[in-house]
Amino acid sequence: MKKYFLFLIFFFLFFSIETKAQKGFQFFNTKKDKQRINFKLINNLIVIPLKINGKELSFILDSGVGKTILFNISQNDSIGLNNLEKVALQGLGKGNSIQALLSKNNEITIKNIRETNESIYVILKDYFDLSGKMGITIHGIIGYNLLRNFVVKINYSKKIINFYNRKTFKYKRCRKCETFPLQFYRKKPFINVKVQLDTIGNELTDVKLLVDSGGSDAIWLFEDSKEVIKTPKQHFKDILGEGLSGAVFGNRSRIPKIKLKSFELENPTVSFLDTVSTRYARSLKDRNGSIGANILKRFIVWFDYPKRKLTLKKNGSFKDGFNYNMSGLDIVYNGKQLVKEEEVQDFTDAYNQNIESINSVSFITNFSYKFKSSYRIKSVLKDSPAAISGLLKNDVILKINGKNAYEFSLGEIVQKFKEKDKKKIRMVIDRDGKKMKFQFRLEKKV
Repeated sequence: MKKYFLFLIFFFLFFSIETKAQKGFQFFNTKKDKQRINFKLINNLIVIPLKINGKELSFILDSGVGKTILFNISQNDSIGLNNLEKVALQGLGKGNSIQALLSKNNEITIKNIRETNESIYVILKDYFDLSGKMGITIHGIIGYNLLRNFVVKINYSKKIINFYNRKTFKYKRCRKCETFPLQFYRKKPFINVKVQLDTIGNELTDVKLLVDSGGSDAIWLFEDSKEVIKTPKQHFKDILGEGLSGAVFGNRSRIPKIKLKSFELENPTVSFLDTVSTRYARSLKDRNGSIGANILKRFIVWFDYPKRKLTLKKNGSFKDGFNYNMSGLDIVYNGKQLVKEEEVQDFTDAYNQNIESINSVSFITNFSYKFKSSYRIKSVLKDSPAAISGLLKNDVILKINGKNAYEFSLGEIVQKFKEKDKKKIRMVIDRDGKKMKFQFRLEKKV
C-alpha cells in the first residue's frame, strides 16, 4: 500500500511537471511534427503572419524580446483583447518607462501552431515607428514565447522557418555547423563569442552577446562593459534606432573581426552604445552587447530553446560585405499618395504590326489615378552629406536619380544609400508644397 501511495505521488508530480512544461505554443494538430512558415525579410528582419483572436496581423520575430508586444492598433482593427490592466515597460533609450496595457488569455495562431492563453503587452503608440521604417504595416513583435517549445530552423536565404516537435526532432550530422550553448536571462538568449577590437595584433576578447534577430545591425557593443571595449578613433555619431524609452544613440564604427568558433567574419560594422542608452540592458552585468540580424542572416540558424543551444551553418551570403547608410538620411514610409498615370493603348494594322512602334506615335487613351507609396525624411544626421546639401526633416521625397520615388520600395531606397562611396544622389523633394532639387555624394566614414 505504501509503495502504491508513493507511486501515486510520483505520478501526479510527473504529470503536473509535464503539463506545466507543455503550456505555451503547441501544434494543435497532434499528428504534425513540423510546420513550415514563409516569411518576408525586410531590413534584415523577419516578418511573419499570425492571428490574434482571429485577426490577421504581421509581427517581427525577435529573439531579443521576452514579451509579446502589440503596438500598432488602428481604429479599423477589432482584435477584442481580454482582461486589460495598466503596466509600465522599460527598454533601450534615454527616456523613462512607458505606460502599456497587459491583456491576458488571448489566442494566437500561426498556421498549425497555437497558444490559447497568451499574455500580450499593448502599447497604444508605435514608439519604434517600425511600420514607417519597414514600409509595410507591422503590428507587433514576438519572441521567447513562440520559440521556447520548439526546435526552430530559420533559412534566411529561402525565407522559410520550420518549427519542429522538440520530442521527435533529430539533428542530422553536420560537419560544417557550429553549436553554442544558450544562456537565458529574463527570457532572452545569450552566447559567448570572441571579437578582435584592435587593428594592431590579433588579440581576441571574450564577449557575451544577446542573440537578437530583431536588431537589423551586425553588432552592438556596450562601451566600458569591459575595459577594452572603447569606441575606435575612426567613427561617427549616429542614431542607431528607437527603443521603448526613446532614441538609441551611439558611435558607428568597425572592428577587424568577430569569431563564432570556426566562423570568422571580417570588418563587421559595430555600434558602440553609451551607458545612458543601455542602462536597462546592462542589468545582466556581464553582458557586453548584441549580435544582430546582419550577422544571423549569413547563416542557417537553429534555435533550440528546450535544449538551450544555438546552431549555425554558413549560407551563400556569408562573405557579403558589411555596408551601412552613408547618406545621413533616415527615410520612412509616409502613407499613400494619389498618382496620375497615363494609360497607353497599342494599335495594330491589318498585318498585326504595332502602329506605335512603326510611326513612333503614342496613343494615350486616358489617364488613371492610383495610390502609390510615399516616403519622407524622418531625420537628417548632423554634418552628413544630406545635411550639408540642405535636406531637412519632413521633406517628402518625389524623385531619386530621376526616378519617381513611388517606383521604389523603402528597402530599395535605403539600399541606394549603401551602395558605393562617392556615388552621386540626386533628389527632388516637396517642402511645404514647394518642389526643390538637391544633390550630394555618399561618404564612407568607417
